Amino acid sequence: MINSVITGSGKYLPNRRIPNEYFLTRRFYDSQGVPLTKPNKDIVATLQKITEIKERRYLEDSLMTSDMAYFAAIEAIEAAGIDRESLDYIILAHNFGDILPNNIRVDICPTLAARVKHKLGIKNPFTVAYDLPFGCPGWVQGMIQANYYIKSGDASRILVIGAENLSRISDPHDMDSMIFSDGAGAVILEARNQEEPVGIINHLTRSDTLDHAHLLTMGTSYNKGYGDDTLFLKMNGRKLYEYAIKTVPPTLKTCIDRSGVSLENIKKVLIHQANAKMDHNILDRLFQLYGIDQAPADLMPMSIQELGNNSVATVPILYDKVIRGEMEGHQLRSAEYALFASVGAGMNVNAFMYKNP
Repeated sequence: MINSVITGSGKYLPNRRIPNEYFLTRRFYDSQGVPLTKPNKDIVATLQKITEIKERRYLEDSLMTSDMAYFAAIEAIEAAGIDRESLDYIILAHNFGDILPNNIRVDICPTLAARVKHKLGIKNPFTVAYDLPFGCPGWVQGMIQANYYIKSGDASRILVIGAENLSRISDPHDMDSMIFSDGAGAVILEARNQEEPVGIINHLTRSDTLDHAHLLTMGTSYNKGYGDDTLFLKMNGRKLYEYAIKTVPPTLKTCIDRSGVSLENIKKVLIHQANAKMDHNILDRLFQLYGIDQAPADLMPMSIQELGNNSVATVPILYDKVIRGEMEGHQLRSAEYALFASVGAGMNVNAFMYKNP
């Protein structure tokens, strides 16, 4: 039996720590261009109460998304102890490419995966490098694709990266900008031949575009006097929240049930984090589908308080922090199960069950 197993991981977290106080002097507007009258102190306090975000990371002006991806890749390659020339694929999940701090236009030519392969100095022409734009669930989807390559026998070693620079694509006059952050995470997924199933056990993905395609979009600044027609990331937060708590729990249940793993044997749920209240609600609703009122307190490690929402980078960063013992009270032992999951633009939801070797 060919299994897909994570053999190394890495991450890059920008050095710039942005506390909530950073936004106290910001001028915010609503979607109609009307200035918000509520004091910024109250706006920030409300955001922290709901999302639990206290600070986030912003990329240094001298770096780009592909730089973060490269730094995370180097850590993952070193942790796995592999020859980078032996990689069959490099899959890089992101949404906005490289963005200059003073010219926020998307740059994906060449692809970020090609840039990372170049930075790594890989000579092998059969190390296939490509990008995967799939909203916040991009890295999880990259893992699902990598698993297919490995299970088919087409590949034996794959680098899967999630990297995002949301701070440069966020409208400074939209209070939702306080949620967004930057970072990158990466893993090496390798083939292992053994009878007992380990690694990625099963997976599930759904895309709800008919009614929910435009919950996250691009639009001009809420500040009508901004000065140009630069496009920023926009989201319908209320509708997105409603979609997530309604759609994610049954999707996760289906993934769990198809895996044959009992709920009580899942030791960790590593889920994309855009809103702590939403994540706790999703997990509790999942357990309620099994007739249990509330999820265990130690099941879902949370990074959003210090790292904010760094989109496709969230889950691989979270995994790396758990594996390296950087999340107090959280670890993943041998033979334990973890559920990886994400939800985001599309709208897309995906998950995979993983048994730690």
